[in-house]
Amino acid sequence: MNHKAGPSHYISSQSSSSSSSTNESDPEDSSNEFDIQTRNTNYIWNYTIQQQQMMQQYYLSQSQDHVTWGGAIDGHAYTDRGREAGAVLLKNDYFGENPTYDTQFRRRFRMIRDLFQRIRRALKEHSTSWKKSYDSTGRQSFTSYQKMCASIQFLGYGTSADSFDQYFRIAQSTLIRFVKKICRHIVKVFGEIYLRNPNSEHIEKLLQVAESRGFPGMLGSLDCMHWEWKNCPTAHAGAYRGRNKKCTIILEAVASHDTWIWHAFFGLPGTNNDVNVLQKSTLFQALTNGTSIPVNYSIKGRNYDVGYYLADGIYPKWSTLVQSIRVPKCAKETYFVQKHESYRKDVERAFGVLQARFAIIRGAARFWNKKDLHDVMFACIIMHNMIVEEERSGYLNVILDYESSPTVPLAELSRDINNTKYVSFLGRHRNLINQGEHNELRRRLVAHLWDKRDQLDGVEDDDDNNGE
Repeated sequence: MNHKAGPSHYISSQSSSSSSSTNESDPEDSSNEFDIQTRNTNYIWNYTIQQQQMMQQYYLSQSQDHVTWGGAIDGHAYTDRGREAGAVLLKNDYFGENPTYDTQFRRRFRMIRDLFQRIRRALKEHSTSWKKSYDSTGRQSFTSYQKMCASIQFLGYGTSADSFDQYFRIAQSTLIRFVKKICRHIVKVFGEIYLRNPNSEHIEKLLQVAESRGFPGMLGSLDCMHWEWKNCPTAHAGAYRGRNKKCTIILEAVASHDTWIWHAFFGLPGTNNDVNVLQKSTLFQALTNGTSIPVNYSIKGRNYDVGYYLADGIYPKWSTLVQSIRVPKCAKETYFVQKHESYRKDVERAFGVLQARFAIIRGAARFWNKKDLHDVMFACIIMHNMIVEEERSGYLNVILDYESSPTVPLAELSRDINNTKYVSFLGRHRNLINQGEHNELRRRLVAHLWDKRDQLDGVEDDDDNNGE
């Protein structure tokens, strides 16, 4: 790099030439003090003007070699996509009195029209960015229908953002900004309701379904899934490169029989396994803190007040996790393994439905910021639960109405001089990881299922005949 090409080089050369010429023209007689001051003032003034001119010429020559993007400047390509005509076409196709694609709305936007309108109205009340507005030239901006339809289809189809330009009249960068904003606002508006823990009413209904399936006290099934992160920064690639030598982020979830996701813990790198995720998860935080809601049930004459989840063999043998039997030795254990594997697939089915509805989760994530991935994942889970709530009666034999009730009460913070709360916390944690309680619970479940096998098989046969 030529360091002498800067403005200081020109200024120094000009100043030296100017000073030399000035000294040569100055008279030898310097007795007149007024003439000396006048000549110095003119010299300083001329030097300042020359300095400004040299600075302008230097930066002008440098700016001609670079093109700056962004804003209404020379070199920026502007395309008039006709967003007003696109808004009219979209409304006539899906939201008019006689829409052109009435029956295709559920398939293309993953939800019924009433639920779509409910989300749109809630977002308009939450933020002014979803309301009607105009730009500085007086031209109307994109409508809330255009923003939501394009964003939800982007999440649902998982294709490139540039492919939505032809119909929705939205540029690629603008659509990505809308997608980030709608995911962030959905989490803020609906997260407290649709990412909540089950309360006493929910637990009672879940226990009714679990009892009818032969697993009294079951609150759901637990498992993890990996979401590939294609644009993972190189600095973090070592921590997130897990199985298959690809960067992934882990989602831990608990799902019930109707694919409702009650618990979601997302963000750990793909190098962790399910056990490491469970150790850092908040699934049993309320239980160890003593603020969990009691789950009362009985198995073979023994009463319990803590529920459990079905899990696969990688998870530890805790009292709140029921695993399958790796090598069954009798008919009772074989029957238990069959039922356990059948009902543990609830969470696998929930993952499959979630990825089928929102293909952006099934493919590789192309965002750079982890916070954006967090918002996209939880926004998809929230909309998935909202769809399940709206359409549950269509594919379930048992209709459960999960109302928006308060969450689990928080623990009171106080100074404990005698460490009684800490001692009780350790006691609850020991009961949680007690392997003996795990084996005893599974043994009782094996006997309970064997006693109920005729009734359970009869119910399943009736369901199969009704399905035919």
